[in-house]
Amino acid sequence: MRKGRKISGGKYKKQRKKKLYEIGRQARIVRLGETKKKKIRTKGGHIKTVLLSSNIANLTDKKTKKSKKSIIKNVIETPSNRFLARQNVLIKGAIIQTEAGRAKITNRPSQEGSVQAILLEEEKK
Repeated sequence: MRKGRKISGGKYKKQRKKKLYEIGRQARIVRLGETKKKKIRTKGGHIKTVLLSSNIANLTDKKTKKSKKSIIKNVIETPSNRFLARQNVLIKGAIIQTEAGRAKITNRPSQEGSVQAILLEEEKK
């Protein structure tokens, strides 16, 4: 049968509309490029800064416990979806190539307004 229809052919009707807190927003895809941010009003009048594109990451080195900014060159791989790496999409868990070396993104850039990453130890051959 067609979607949204009873076995008799009648329509199902919604019980009610969605409430304001149940309504979602359009998905934001953070791409590699010149840094662009946007401010969104959230519930309670608060402001959320979201990232639209970025080419800078805050890198943290595990050994020295020091952080520094580094330019992102490329997205190497994305474990959750390999097609996102081809499109240079920055998401949590993505492996990126920076000036300092390879790094793994540890935050959700589309919701936090910045890219945080941990420097990976290079394997020596």
